[in-house]
Amino acid sequence: MPDISSLEAHAAHVEHALQQLLATKRGAVPERLWDAMGYSLLAGGKRIRPALILECYRACGGTDFEAVMPAAMSIESMHTYSLIHDDLPCMDDDDLRRGMATCHRQFDEATAILAADALQALSFELLADLQYSAETRIELVRYLAIAAGAQGMAGGQMLDMEAEADGVKGVLEVERIHLHKTGELLRYCCEAGALLAGSSPEQLKACSRYGKAVGLLFQIADDILDATATSDELGKSAGKDRAQNKATYVSQVGLEKARELAEEMRDIALEACASLGSEGRQLQALAHYIYGRNR
Repeated sequence: MPDISSLEAHAAHVEHALQQLLATKRGAVPERLWDAMGYSLLAGGKRIRPALILECYRACGGTDFEAVMPAAMSIESMHTYSLIHDDLPCMDDDDLRRGMATCHRQFDEATAILAADALQALSFELLADLQYSAETRIELVRYLAIAAGAQGMAGGQMLDMEAEADGVKGVLEVERIHLHKTGELLRYCCEAGALLAGSSPEQLKACSRYGKAVGLLFQIADDILDATATSDELGKSAGKDRAQNKATYVSQVGLEKARELAEEMRDIALEACASLGSEGRQLQALAHYIYGRNR
């Protein structure tokens, strides 16, 4: 088993920082909106995206984790916004997320949409408030906007919806969808961590390549889990990909080939961070963990 103690430590650190962040906002935000934001943002989860920022930061020589914590909270805020929208009846129409009622079921659709909108805006506010140079902050805001917007996550969601309606035209289309829908934000995490550490061009390239491989690995593993795990194991509805005719690796190449592709992406990720030397060991452990995760 990979050593994921750093992942657990990062998750606890990020969770505490998010609680403190929400506490500072309480008096300035309508109570129902604040409740809905906190309900989804503090619903648990592995906090893999913040961990990728923090571990790439560490691997590239960064040491002041408090200084980059706003960036870690920012990506979790952006990710949570995407989950709330993804669960809405007009999108994937799900009732369960992380073992809890989805935000629109716990509150209502309008409140869920506003909570997601507020969390998306908060993600950029956090980057703007980083104690870094204006140039670095602008670069991160721009990169995140691209990764989350029409050229990244939102565009990937559109491609996914079109594929659901029109049918999937092969595994390359699945890869294109998920490079955008899932992969761009994960690659952003790795590049952001490197940039915040003042990485060399070689270190940034290694983190970017690692992030791209991990992005595809994460999605392939997700597709496999949807086909093999129970709802209780996942903390969300299982088997929905097949029921909704989703574009997945499993639907296109079968379960065994999907597992082979996951192994290939894991190996590419391991090779990418090998150039970071001993500082890249936790990134390697994260790749092993994502490959073998069970939820």
